[in-house]
Amino acid sequence: MTALSQARPVVEIEGRQSNPPVKGATTIHQGGMVVMEAGLAVPGKTALALTALGIAKETVVNSGADGAKKVPTERGTFKFINLGADPVTAADIQKDCYIVDDQTVAKTSGTNTRSIAGTVIEVEADGVFVRVGS
Repeated sequence: MTALSQARPVVEIEGRQSNPPVKGATTIHQGGMVVMEAGLAVPGKTALALTALGIAKETVVNSGADGAKKVPTERGTFKFINLGADPVTAADIQKDCYIVDDQTVAKTSGTNTRSIAGTVIEVEADGVFVRVGS
């Protein structure tokens, strides 16, 4: 590729939002954690090797093939339910927490069965604020 010899249009995205392709026969609910599994967006769940993207900005029902629809997601700090059986505490602030499902996080990896949700920012009686997405 050669260097510019004239002006070109600037193409930019903010970086907080993305629109990944959704796995076929999958519903992702607005406000739920969205993860990437094998290159496709699915709702957060207990599994290894998932990458947390953020939360769904709207509900998307992909009743078609893989990638037939995309889900608008946003990275940021969001409140999730704290798993009572493996709770995140104030001692976990600035540490990783783990995905249980699309609305629940836990303190541990569940004996290496859960993927990282993100960084714990704050813990309240009714939930955990987690920074999700890079």
